[in-house]
Amino acid sequence: MSIDRETVDHVALLARLALTEKEREQLKEQLSAILEHINVISEADTSQVPATAHILPLENVMRADKAVPWSDTAELVQNAPSHEDSYIRVRAVRD
Repeated sequence: MSIDRETVDHVALLARLALTEKEREQLKEQLSAILEHINVISEADTSQVPATAHILPLENVMRADKAVPWSDTAELVQNAPSHEDSYIRVRAVRD
């Protein structure tokens, strides 16, 4: 598959690239080569390969989310970078 000049210019615009004429020609050749490699890969017979989301078996390694009572609020507030009375002070969040 061959890439045309218009496609190269469109990709350059999307990537916010200012390309010289030499760079445009080089990118055109490189993108065409990449698409040729993709076409070769797409010809592989994968009909006997089961669909998978990941090649490695995954399992959840996180602990269960359990609420734990905290008895010393004053200690928690004292460790905050900024606090006022028994409240933690944070910067205002505005739209």
